[in-house]
Amino acid sequence: MKHTLYIIIYLLASLFCCNAGAQSLFFSAPPAPKHEVRAVWLTTIMGLDWPTTKATNASGIERQKEELCKILDQLQACHINTVVLQTRLRGSVIYPSKIEPWDIILTGQYDRDPGYDPLAFAIEETHRRGMELHAWLVTVPAFKIEVARKMGKRSLLRTHPELLRKHGEQYYLDPGLPGSAEYLVSLCREIVSRYDVDGIHFDYIRYPEQAETFSDGASYRKYGKWKDKRTWRLDNITRIVRKSYEAIKELKPWVRVSCSPVGKYNDMSRYSARGWSAYGAVYQDAQGWLSEGIMDMLLPMMYFQGDHFYPFAADWQEHTNGRTVAPGLGIYFLSPKEKDWEWGIIQRELCYLRHIGLGGQAYFRSRFLTDNTKGIYDYLARDYYPYPALLPPMTWQSSERPATPQLVSRERQGVNERLQWQPQEGCRFVIYASDQSPVNTNEARNIVKVTYDTDYTYSMLGAYYHNYHLAITALDRYGNESLPLEL
Repeated sequence: MKHTLYIIIYLLASLFCCNAGAQSLFFSAPPAPKHEVRAVWLTTIMGLDWPTTKATNASGIERQKEELCKILDQLQACHINTVVLQTRLRGSVIYPSKIEPWDIILTGQYDRDPGYDPLAFAIEETHRRGMELHAWLVTVPAFKIEVARKMGKRSLLRTHPELLRKHGEQYYLDPGLPGSAEYLVSLCREIVSRYDVDGIHFDYIRYPEQAETFSDGASYRKYGKWKDKRTWRLDNITRIVRKSYEAIKELKPWVRVSCSPVGKYNDMSRYSARGWSAYGAVYQDAQGWLSEGIMDMLLPMMYFQGDHFYPFAADWQEHTNGRTVAPGLGIYFLSPKEKDWEWGIIQRELCYLRHIGLGGQAYFRSRFLTDNTKGIYDYLARDYYPYPALLPPMTWQSSERPATPQLVSRERQGVNERLQWQPQEGCRFVIYASDQSPVNTNEARNIVKVTYDTDYTYSMLGAYYHNYHLAITALDRYGNESLPLEL
């Protein structure tokens, strides 16, 4: 019944479209909520989004940094709040790891130190702009067979060859081996213990395509324990998720754990996944992970349209189990070099996701957003994300409010006033402005800025002539917000 209701909502929303040439446009976007995931996958493999230059000397390092800062500036300007940075690619990484080699994209050579720590730099710059950074780990796929020997002595093929299986043209970790889960957990611990990441995001945390030919027969015979093979495989992936989640939360319980499952969970009574689903094809029990409480957020890869999209989005909405689901949209399909989708396809999907109350949206991938493919950047900045938003709080981890910010000083600087308040460990701050007093901090339209700074300068003339008032709240790492400091 609910699926039918959501389809009716979609059809009604479509009535508000008008045709402008080949593009179908809504007159206006649904109102932006205060809490909403606005995520972008920033891809490093092959430099698809970043970097396009090599860090082989001092000037190369600066060019790489400048490239990233330009991308982050653009994302901040259209009110993206979550940068999902590809940190582990396929058996190689973009930080100084004791476990895996440097990726080739940074310098043009595997396991060559670029002369700086890209992950630390990305975290610092993302936080400087008030956004979160989630480290994206490609999980089960390792590397192509043809490049395996080029990766050096720290390659997984050299350090743990017993964990790998050939499948097609690639090596993969065998999820049926207990050592595979332990190995992935070690990477999680390394990143979370050493870096101030806001989240860990798992990609390809599943069996590969054409899984029926995956060569895990020996693992099944040894570890199957009389289970049928399908149940065993589902349990293997769930075990990796559970162990990783527990290890991360043991170190830093505020780190948000997410993954990107296949966009259709499973066949439904009226709609078939047509052979490609998380549960049915690649052994991802993603809705079960939400139910068990071993995943904080899902960004399902819903790179589809029509009845491949809407019923399955409704299905995710019905099975959030109080956690956050923010579907990933395939905006790369807007490109004439890809599928050349007309713009209205993505716009209708965006509006539908808001109508049914899902937890936000994610975009694959960054370059298609920052390049303003078919006007998507302009639409988000102008209409869909007119002001900042906060991530939904992880109340299942903590629901305690942080302390209200305490004002330290108010300093006149000509026609401006500079406010300073006390720092609070682990907190960002949200600045609100409104022509009403007290400021309604429940209204998204009153959010001016989300910042790690503990000072803010505003125009006293502007405040006088526009009759606006200010309020500041503290936002902890779980997403809980304090009562406001009214100014």
